[in-house]
This record gives sequence, structure tokens and C-alpha cells, in this order.
Amino acid sequence: MKFSELWLREWADPAVGTEELAHMLTMAGLEVDAIEPVAGEFANVVVGLVKELAPHPDADKLKVCKVDVAQGELLQIVCGASNVAEGMKAPVAMVGASLPGGLKIKKAKLRGVESSGMLCSSQELGLAESAAGLMALPSDAPVGTDLREYLHLDDHTIELGLTPNRGDCLSVAGIAREVAVLSRSPLHAKAVEPIGAAIERTFPVSIAVPQDCPHYVGRVIEGIDTSAVTPMWMQEALRRSGIRSLGPVVDVTNYILLELGQPMHAFDLNKLTGYVVVRHALQAERLELLDGQAIELQEGTMVIADETGPQALAGIMGGAYSAVSDATDTIFLESAFFNPLSVAGRARSYGLHTDSSHRFERGVDPALQRQAIERATSLLLDIVGGKAGPIVEVRDDDCLPRREAITLRRARIERVLGASIADEDVVDILHRLGMAPTSTPEGWSAVPPSFRFDLEIEVDLIEELARVYGYSKLPSTRPEAAMNMQPQPEAKVGLPRLRQILVDRGYQEVVTYSFVEPGLQKILDPEQDAIRLANPISEDMSVMRTSLWPGLVQALSYNLNRQQNRVRFFESGLKFVRQGNEIKQERYIAGLISGELYPEQWSTQARAVDFYDLKGDVESLLSMLSAAAEVRFVPDACPALHPGQAARIMLGDEIIGWLGAMHPEIERRIGLNQRVFLFELRQSCFESARLPKFAGLSRFPSVRRDLAVIVSKTLTATELETVVREAASGLLKNFHLFDVYTGEGIDSGRKSVAFGLTFQDHARTLEDADIEGELKPILSALTEKLGATLRE
Repeated sequence: MKFSELWLREWADPAVGTEELAHMLTMAGLEVDAIEPVAGEFANVVVGLVKELAPHPDADKLKVCKVDVAQGELLQIVCGASNVAEGMKAPVAMVGASLPGGLKIKKAKLRGVESSGMLCSSQELGLAESAAGLMALPSDAPVGTDLREYLHLDDHTIELGLTPNRGDCLSVAGIAREVAVLSRSPLHAKAVEPIGAAIERTFPVSIAVPQDCPHYVGRVIEGIDTSAVTPMWMQEALRRSGIRSLGPVVDVTNYILLELGQPMHAFDLNKLTGYVVVRHALQAERLELLDGQAIELQEGTMVIADETGPQALAGIMGGAYSAVSDATDTIFLESAFFNPLSVAGRARSYGLHTDSSHRFERGVDPALQRQAIERATSLLLDIVGGKAGPIVEVRDDDCLPRREAITLRRARIERVLGASIADEDVVDILHRLGMAPTSTPEGWSAVPPSFRFDLEIEVDLIEELARVYGYSKLPSTRPEAAMNMQPQPEAKVGLPRLRQILVDRGYQEVVTYSFVEPGLQKILDPEQDAIRLANPISEDMSVMRTSLWPGLVQALSYNLNRQQNRVRFFESGLKFVRQGNEIKQERYIAGLISGELYPEQWSTQARAVDFYDLKGDVESLLSMLSAAAEVRFVPDACPALHPGQAARIMLGDEIIGWLGAMHPEIERRIGLNQRVFLFELRQSCFESARLPKFAGLSRFPSVRRDLAVIVSKTLTATELETVVREAASGLLKNFHLFDVYTGEGIDSGRKSVAFGLTFQDHARTLEDADIEGELKPILSALTEKLGATLRE
């Protein structure tokens, strides 16, 4: 909500400065986001009247003006504005004046003609971001008057960041109520006198959906002059609230919206047929809105219609056909209350967000409609003339919001706030807030005012007491609570430890959205049915992720597009998988590497990362497990990964993750120009960590034997190690594979694998016979189970 400080002070004028006023509002929960002057810094600018106009002798686009500034002699000013005209009143910067941006006005010659001053546009005075010509002032503006004084430019705009529950403060009147309550200053509400009917003309109104619109007020005003100009004071009030002047009728409805918080709309009555009805849209009905957008209405959308069809989206925006134009001479002015639940979300479903929908969604005072239409009628008759008919009012009291009394207990106040407030202060605050409390044995009973939709239960009133009484006045007390030590299982690997391992290995953590682009998700995880959001932020963020890989890949693309070619990312978070009618949320940790293994340097030859670099990183994580020896990497196919360079990660018989190279076809479709390697691990597998455990050291030397065997080319190192350990006795302490060879001297389809075996006993020194006895069953098992032969 943006408003003029001077406009607010017409309603409530506490004896505090601008900064103190802003602090007061902020401390009461109405946070002030910005305070800005309404005009640029300028001085010695007055109201001038162009008396004479002549062409410049040497420039076609310049005019020589004689300007009256009430100083006896006319000033000669050269002007290039296209809208300068005789009889026009405009701001004049006198010689010696200073303008925004540090511009100083001096006597000058323009193409040989002297110029003593400058006729100004609103942009040059810092009143607008752009301007097409001179700023035209009203014909009754006193010549020679200082412009800052005439337009009351020593003012500020204040912008509030209101929370959704404070819809009552989306108006100058609402904010003034708050200021009056907080500062104990009087509230100068505008007196609204009923406008008597000068004509008998009415227009029939009915409500087909009273549960959505229980109150509708309208009246006919005929004989208006739309060529009239909106008064400068109203244009300035709108400008300082961030609204552009669009003509007197629309300006008045916007002014009422800002002043009282009641959205209104004016129809060209000559464009309406038969009657006005508030109803729901029918299937396939269409409406062209004021912004030129043609929409197909959804069933259930509330509309204002006549005999021919919808003429406005109720509570959101009017239609183009029945809008007021320069040819309009009769209007039908409406003011209504719409149920917030009926309007909420409707504007967004059509891609709209208007000042009206913003207020109706949060709740407009249901007692305000008649007051608003009387105030608007009074302003319109003063500005555009015409004659007003009687008010037509339709209401359903059963469907209007009812404010029930709220019980407030003394004991509850002290319990919630941690401090007691004197009874007289409680009563005083409730009275100032517009409630008339009655005493009860335990405290009070109070009925909230009609404009406070956010006051429903006892704690709401307690919050109001604290807010108005002053949070700073409440004593600071230490909370008392029973403290219990939470167990910290030593055998659990926490997420901070996993993060640190990856950071130590050169990774950077990223945090991406849990909702992702459906196309990318389908490419990377085609087998999962993604959960679609009912109301997504955008189509690019419309489904919940079934894997952490889409977010990592998008982060990679973003960095590659900015010439960051060496990337190592990881992320921890939830992924969302549909299982029947339920949604399973499980936490995973995932990573991605791409580019060079090391940063560019002189001592190491450049090499791109590969599958085994990623596998080493994953193994460093899995080494934390108590059952790390049971982890296996099993070659398998995954839709997102390259066949032959993908593996599922097994812990016993359970799949705990995947790793591998991204499928080349997916890299091509996404637009990646370098290899990418990915992993994903279920975080729950780290519930049991490997704890340090002391084992006695042998005093006797170890013995190592190296073997080279020829085996099938498809045999994995894990399978080979498993067979060796099963065949060996307890003397085998270590298995270490150190060489793999294929090529000359090795049959096709086979490979040579060399590995070292370390034996040691705690009771004696092993002799050659002992080692031979250990090797024999190992070689037999290799031959029988794997078809291995010793390499000569």
C-alpha cells in the first residue's frame, strides 16, 4: 500500500515527524518498506501563464513565449515543447532556479533569441519518469505562486509491506484508524452526506449467488461531462499512490479505492441491456477485459452480467465493451461486497492481479458499500456534473459476514504475553480499536468491527493488546522449560559429515527447487510418474522432482553457459515418488562432476574426469558405513546413464543408489558439450557408521605374494576378491589389485589381473610352507569357480 503522508494527515495528524510516524507503524506490525519525496529537489519554480506565442526566427521547432509570472513584466522564454499554447498555465523555472539533477537556470540565448527562464515538464521537476510535453496546470492556478506551495510538494510517499491479514489497512482511512489508535490522536473521518435523487431513473439489479455477493449497491448518474478534467489535487493524490490518471470517472473510482478501500466500477449505461445480475459464468462464455485481453470464462467464476452476457469479472476487472469512454453521458455506478473465498485465486487463474482483486481477496468492509457510493457520487457531481438517481440496493443479511463476540480472559493475557496489562488499559485499547467490551467474571467480551476480518479468536485480541500497548513495554523474561538431553547416536553419520567429505574432495553444495521442469524430469527419470502441482509458479517449475539430478543438471548448464567448465556439485534433499495413492518423500544426497580433473596447472597433464573419479568420491562417502565391506557396484542399465558406464550401488541385497556417465543422447538433447558423471545415494543408508575399533598388532612380520591370473574379460574385481577371501583362511589380511592387462599374449575375451595377497599371524612367523598351504585353496577356487589360469 502506497500513500501520501499529507493525505494521511488529513485523517489523522499525530504530533510526530515522518520518521517517527514510520517507526510507529512498523512497530505496530505495518512495516514501512520505503519513504520517498513526492517530487525532486527544486526551488524558485512558479506558476506561469503563456500570454503570447511566436515562432522562433531561426528554428522551426522552437517557440518564443511571453510568460506572465506576476512580476510586472512578461518574461521572454524560448520553448520547444509541442504542447505549448497561448493561455496555458505551466511551471516556470525562474533565472537562478535549481532543478533536480543539479541543473541551474541562467539567462541564455537559444539560436540568437534571449531566454529568461524555462517552461518545465513534470519529468524535469522529478514528478514523473517521462513526459510528452509541458506540465499543464489548472486554469485557476494563481499566477506567480510557488509551485511547491501550490501543489503541496513538501510531502512524502510512504509504502507499507502489509501482511495478507491486514486488508483493512489497504486504504488511507484504514491506516489513519491505526495511527489514531497508536498515537491517541483524533480521527478526522470525511463526513459523507447522502445525495438526494435528482432524477427517478434506476436500473434493475439482482443477485443470483448471494453466498458469493450478499450486498450490491448501484445508482444511475446521467448527463455527465467526460470532457471535464480531473482536479489537480486528485491527480496528485493518485500519482503519489502509484496510480496514473485515466479520466475523471475512473479517477474517482480509484480515489475511493485508495481513500476508503472500496473497489468500485462505472459502466456506460447505454451499453447495458435489460438489467444487471451477479451470477456465475456459464460454460464457453467469453469476455474482453479492459486491458484488451479476451478470456474464456471458467464455470464458477463470478461475473457482472446483463441480458447479453458478462460485462465484468466480479471483483477483478471490468469489460471493454461497457467501459466508460469519451462518448459516455450516463453511467451506472456499482459498489459491492464479494466473499473473499469466492474471489481468492480467481484473478491468478486468468493471469491477472488487480488493485480490486487484491482487496477483495483479503476482505473489504461489508458495511462500506453505501458510504462509498455516496462519497463517489458527491465527487463525480462536483467534477463531471450530471444528475444522480436513487440508490438501488440488494442485500442478503443471512449471507453477510457476522462478527461473533470473542471472550478475553485476564489470566490468558498474562499467560500468553508473560506480563499483565491493567484492566483500564485493556478496556481503553479495545475501545480505541472499535470494540465496545463488556465485563465478564473472567475478563471481557468484545465484538470485532466489521472491517477486521483477522480478529476471530481470543489470542487475536491478545495480539492486538500487545501491539497497541507496545511490545517495548512488555517486560523481558527468561522462558522456563524442562530441558532434556537429546541422544546423539555415535554410529550415525550426520549430513554435515557427508557434506564435509564432498567439500574436501572439491565439491560445492547447491540448493535447487523441489519442483522442476517436467520435460527435463521425463528425460532423466522416464520411469517415474511425476506429481504435478495444482498451482505452479510457472510451467518450468510445475512437477515435483523424482530425482535430484534435474536440479544439478540445470545448475551445470547455467555454469557452462557462463564459461565455468570445471564443475563439481552436490545436493542433499527430498525427492517425491508416487506409491499408489500416497507420496513417498525420501532424503537423498546426489552429486555431479564434469570437466577437467584438476584446475589448469603446469605440474600435471590435463585430463577430463571419468567414471572412476566419481566412483572414488562415492567410495569415500561409503567408507563411513559400518558395513562398507558389503557395498558392491553392480553393472546395470539406468535410463539416464550410459550403457556400460552405469552401476547400481548395493548394500547387501538392497539398492542404495546409482552412479555413472550421463547417456550421450541425453547430453545432446540438453545441449551439453562435455561429459557428465552423476551419482545418487539414499541418505538413510548412513544410519550406521563404522566406529573406530582397536585390533591387536602382530609382533611378527607379514608376507606378501603377488599372483597374476588370466580370467574372463567380463569378470569384475569384486567377484575376484570375493572368491579369494572365501577360499582363504584367517591369515589373509589384505587383498590388493594392482594391474589389469589386455593385449598381446592374452586371448581375445580374456584379461590378465594381478593382485597382491598379504598374510600375517599373531602367534608366529609364517614360513614358505604356510604360504604355499594358503595359496593352494585360493588357486583351486579361482580355477573351479572363475575358470582362471595362472599367467606364466
